[in-house]
Amino acid sequence: MKDLQKIAGIAALYEAAAYIVGIVGFLFVVDISAVVDPIQKVALLVDNQIFLSILHLVVYVVWGLFMVVLALALNDRLKAGSPAMMQIATVFGIIWASIIIASGMIYNIGIESVAVIFGDNPDQAATVWLAIESIFEGLGGGNEIVGGAWIFLVSWAGLRFGEFSKALNFLGAVIGVAGFISAVPGLAGSGLIFGLGQIVWFVWLAIILLRSSQS
Repeated sequence: MKDLQKIAGIAALYEAAAYIVGIVGFLFVVDISAVVDPIQKVALLVDNQIFLSILHLVVYVVWGLFMVVLALALNDRLKAGSPAMMQIATVFGIIWASIIIASGMIYNIGIESVAVIFGDNPDQAATVWLAIESIFEGLGGGNEIVGGAWIFLVSWAGLRFGEFSKALNFLGAVIGVAGFISAVPGLAGSGLIFGLGQIVWFVWLAIILLRSSQS
């Protein structure tokens, strides 16, 4: 039990660290979102293929693997107090992890495909990338509802079972609601609350899990 909670604490720390790495990498190193022209966007992708592939591996694929560990560990810790709720929450957690892993792999395979095409036919490469990017965004950028459901249910179970601190559980509930609201047209900005809030939530959760593994 203690070993599992320690591993879960490490996993939660990684989740938070990956978010920070992603923010730095996607906004300050290679900001693909700032490029509007499809051909220029693909050219930027090809020029930074190695960096972006590693970044998506770290921020998406490995993040999803650690998410599986964390979801199962929290289920083990909270299922005694809220068995049905944690069963549902864990399903959402595994689905969320699967979506994130799939989106990261699609992105990396997509970069390889357009890189091969780009040298001979930039227009075709741009068209192919538009399709790949739509799938990637649908999975990796539009999954706040699934992630929000997991965080909300875990926090609700924590409140009912008296696990963790009330402040952490209330924060998780707010983050979960923000995930739901981000799917409403005109309220997509709440996704920022969802993303940044998770950094605090994961770090706070990691501290509690690591401390409990030592007691």
